[in-house]
Amino acid sequence: MSNIYIGYNFVVSPLQPATEILIAELGYVGFESFVENENGFIAYIQKEEDANNILDEIYILQNEEFEISYTKEEIEQVNWNSEWEKNFNPIQVDDLVSIRAPFHPNPNLKYDIVIEPKMSFGTGHHETTHMMVQHILKLDLQGKKVLDMGCGTGILAILAEMKGATPLDAIDIDAWCYENSLENVERNNCTHINVYEGDASLLINKKYDVIIANINRNILLNDIKIYADCLNDNGVLLLSGFYEEDIPIIDAETSKYGLKLEEFIERNNWVALKYLKS
Repeated sequence: MSNIYIGYNFVVSPLQPATEILIAELGYVGFESFVENENGFIAYIQKEEDANNILDEIYILQNEEFEISYTKEEIEQVNWNSEWEKNFNPIQVDDLVSIRAPFHPNPNLKYDIVIEPKMSFGTGHHETTHMMVQHILKLDLQGKKVLDMGCGTGILAILAEMKGATPLDAIDIDAWCYENSLENVERNNCTHINVYEGDASLLINKKYDVIIANINRNILLNDIKIYADCLNDNGVLLLSGFYEEDIPIIDAETSKYGLKLEEFIERNNWVALKYLKS
């Protein structure tokens, strides 16, 4: 049975930097995905994770420099699909990757990914997904074993297979993302991706050449040791889901386990880091 989500519709004035800060704070307390609009954004959280006091510790809501109001409603999967289909526009990354819905025309780029993301995070529109695609494009993945942790729609695993990776594991703790990734893997004719529902506990005794983890900062900090243990020597770890100011705390944790920062990409203050295991 698919999870039920609550949508918080935030109206923000002025939009920036309040929107950026609020999205970051909401990510830390369990909100999973965000859809920005001209008045602010809608933030989605699983109903079972929603609590009456969940916004009490959100600092920016107490800041009188900004006017922020919100309403909330329960979101059914079919409603999300309808809204997504009306608002989802195809995107392109570096003139090499197209990410589109089945009803969009094929721009005939080198890598064409067709998805229907439902509630899943990772349409390619968010800065973190966009940057992870850029990192993957630079990697030689031929014959490499790859993990996409927190796979969302499965986009990153799909692109990795298109670049020659095999075999691949895609894992997400959310049932909706798990089901959606299965659908998108089949839709893109991928045959080497195994999709699992769960968390980092599934990684015991697993080994990979490349690990991709686009998740919020707190989960990454908790799981970096596990990722390091699962990486083969000279393996690559790609991390995103946090801001540039979070790099020192991420770097302090990765350095404990022999991971060296090789490269980072920044996009609207979001970052994606590439680590090498020595």
